Amino acid sequence: MIHTTPRLWFIASLFIIACSCDNPSTSPTVAAASAARRLAPHDHEDEPAHERLLKKVKLSELVIANANVKTAPAIKEVLAITLALPGEIAVDPDRSARVASPVPGRISQIFFKEGSAVQKGALLATVRIPDLAKVRSAYAGASAKGASAKANATRLGELATKGFASKQEALTAKAEADGLEAESKALDQQLRTLGMSAAGEGSELSLRAPISGAVISRAAVIGQPITADETIAHIADLSEVWFLARVFEKDLEHIHNSAPAEIELNAFPKHRFGGTVEYIGRQIDPVARTVTARIRLANKGDVLRLGLFGIARVAIGAEQSGPVLVVPRTAVTEISGKPVVFVRHPDGDFELHDVVLGQSNLGKVQVLSGLREGENVVVDGAFTIKSAVLRSSLVEEE
Repeated sequence: MIHTTPRLWFIASLFIIACSCDNPSTSPTVAAASAARRLAPHDHEDEPAHERLLKKVKLSELVIANANVKTAPAIKEVLAITLALPGEIAVDPDRSARVASPVPGRISQIFFKEGSAVQKGALLATVRIPDLAKVRSAYAGASAKGASAKANATRLGELATKGFASKQEALTAKAEADGLEAESKALDQQLRTLGMSAAGEGSELSLRAPISGAVISRAAVIGQPITADETIAHIADLSEVWFLARVFEKDLEHIHNSAPAEIELNAFPKHRFGGTVEYIGRQIDPVARTVTARIRLANKGDVLRLGLFGIARVAIGAEQSGPVLVVPRTAVTEISGKPVVFVRHPDGDFELHDVVLGQSNLGKVQVLSGLREGENVVVDGAFTIKSAVLRSSLVEEE
């Protein structure tokens, strides 16, 4: 008994230590970690840190005026029912021109490039025309002969009245003078038609821009021979363009002139371009069974390009669901991927409102929540307010 007691106590101690290791909650290290977890806040343990974003910002009246900030009250309206029509951007023929030489020749100089802007009357190219010198020479000869014949006719007329010359001689001289004058005028008109002055020299013909606009295409190189039916440049004024929408037969009864429309182009999916239906074609395309509806668009910012494809949403009636709270599409912007609007309070502060949007039509967007009817919403200049909010938020974080 004397020799077995220490051994039993040793075995019992090993058993207790093993049990403590099998139970993590009893380990001193684990217990300390558990305590640290209990003390540490873990409300957003699995979430990324949130930005500190200010909700209000104040701007000076000078900044507001320079940014052209405008507000309008949020109101309730009945959204329009629209019809979606595919189409593309095209040039207005009355705002375009093609440049060609009126007579055959050879290009000697070129003063424009494709894509460059030109003003009406600007020199585009010079064309060497061999026959031009002959026309000028003929004009000069006819003018000189005409002046001499006119002086002779005048002299003979005076002599005939005094009986020193026959009337027939006077009449013949006058007829000759009149003929040479007519020839001279015809040659002068021919030179003016070519855009040349009768007093000039040489055989160079100047081709000038008939309208102001952008050079859409160029088909000319120095030394190139050209004929009267060859176009060397296409100029278009793109400050206004057409969207040519295709209307199917079944939808013709719903479309009418002056109907408001909104264009969404594939190239600019986040932008809308407003216009009205200006003209509906009179002839059905026998293959596609469609007619063309012409919608005029203002090319603000010079972003519209010829041939861009898109969808025109044309108003054809009103929704039956009744009025809903709406704001202009220009009032809505995004911060951190979420739609927001800015409301101006009577004290001049601009407040950020997170909003939930619904349907949208013809420049209007339905606001489901986050805004009350009558609140003054920034409809122009929202980008300036957004920039001020983000800048102020960064300053606060620093």
